Amino acid sequence: MDLSLNQGMSLPLYFLLTVFFFLFIAASKTRRSSSHGNKLPPGPPALPLVGNIFQLGPNRHRSLADFSKTYGPVMSLKLGRVTAVVISSPEAAKEALRTHDSVISSRSFNDPVRAVDHHKHSVVWNPPSPRWRFLKKTLSKYLLSNLDAIESLRMRKVEELVSLANQFSKRGEAIDLARASFVTAFNIISNALFSVDLATYDSNSSPCEFYHAVVQLMKVSGKPNVGDYFGYLRFLDLHGTRKEAVDCTERLFSVIQEFIDARLAKRLSHTDTEPEEASSTDMLDSLLDLTQQNEAELTINDIKHLLLDMFVAGTDTSSSTMEWAMSELVRSPEKMVKAQSEIQQVIGDNGVVKESDIPSLPYLQAIVKETLRLHPPLPVIPRKSESDVHIMGFLIPENTQVLVNLWAIGHDSSVWENPMKFEPERFLLRETDLKGKDFELIPFGSGRRMCPGISMSLRTMYMVLASLLYSFDWKLQNGVVPENMDMSEAFGLTLHKAKPLCAVPFKKTMSM
Repeated sequence: MDLSLNQGMSLPLYFLLTVFFFLFIAASKTRRSSSHGNKLPPGPPALPLVGNIFQLGPNRHRSLADFSKTYGPVMSLKLGRVTAVVISSPEAAKEALRTHDSVISSRSFNDPVRAVDHHKHSVVWNPPSPRWRFLKKTLSKYLLSNLDAIESLRMRKVEELVSLANQFSKRGEAIDLARASFVTAFNIISNALFSVDLATYDSNSSPCEFYHAVVQLMKVSGKPNVGDYFGYLRFLDLHGTRKEAVDCTERLFSVIQEFIDARLAKRLSHTDTEPEEASSTDMLDSLLDLTQQNEAELTINDIKHLLLDMFVAGTDTSSSTMEWAMSELVRSPEKMVKAQSEIQQVIGDNGVVKESDIPSLPYLQAIVKETLRLHPPLPVIPRKSESDVHIMGFLIPENTQVLVNLWAIGHDSSVWENPMKFEPERFLLRETDLKGKDFELIPFGSGRRMCPGISMSLRTMYMVLASLLYSFDWKLQNGVVPENMDMSEAFGLTLHKAKPLCAVPFKKTMSM
């Protein structure tokens, strides 16, 4: 078949196509080098039309890190019709996220997010504006500033996780820690928002519609999409991600609307002669109060998008970090023993881990920091330049994607000694802040777009890890030795273990 096509094509046409091909390459290089006065960051050679897309591979954070070794900490790529600048050093990250925060504060987002219009109402995706500031302030005021009030909720959910692990311990079976930690984080969020559990630990039971839809939305949001690189092809939905995202979002909003309708009906049925029962004080009630005070500022549609933000941004990041931390500890038994010894000294025998104990557990906190260095939940932070700006002497043109490669920074030997090794002890010797001030480690971002849920996420991770280590010893199943443990990655919306961690809990014998 190929032969017949070749025979049917004339020599002049071949010549013209060849000339066009080389002219295209020459024109592309000329635009790349001269239109910005030779100040655009260097980068790998790009193919016509597709650019560097096929050079990224499945784990783009690693590919970009390899490129940075050749082209430097500030480099440029062409991804289809999109120009991207990749930042891979603490100095360049500081310049982008702090010095030029006002210019590089919008987020770039993928096609599924655009398809459901989530970027127009979301704290995560909305560009900086008075509207965005209002939504962020609302989120902080009604949930994130109220963390002490829901401490008992977090403790209750962690106790349920420990109880589940105890059941597996009695049977001598391995527990899927990936799923268990995700369900724990998910139910903490669902109770803070709706005062109910929306997920179950039983993998054999029928999944909750809401839980299932959130998981599916996370998966589809992390899939590669040609529409991200060629805007004029979005309407074709070649990968089906737009349709799937719309379907998941409609199902989620339907469930949220049911909660809203039930709360509003309850309010209408309340009379002065029949006092209303004590409020659940969850976030939904607080947001509904706000809509009734000033509906022009916060609508029901805003509430649905805001609550969706909480589930998508507040569960997967925490649970993946907890799984990676336990995986690293299972691979390093001596470090697990060291952590357990510290917790035992603080809690004593037959106690319960409390959030007030965490400041007295520096090694546990070091474990979390080291896990976030090696396995940042969001390995590449996506931003977009609102106007021309210079970083490290290079021009970043307006509407350029700016990708801050946290994974590359965390694995840079010029920044970290033995960067590939899991060594929590390094954070006992250096003061490192996780709140966006130390650019060697910014897993939650920095500047005005820093993750607003950092405090809640850290409290959940500390409590879960401390409780699991205090109550149990952990071993891999089926005689697998720690050295042979599969630590490969799967990149989606966040950075997961490709093979979920399944480990057998053994009830610890407390010292007398």
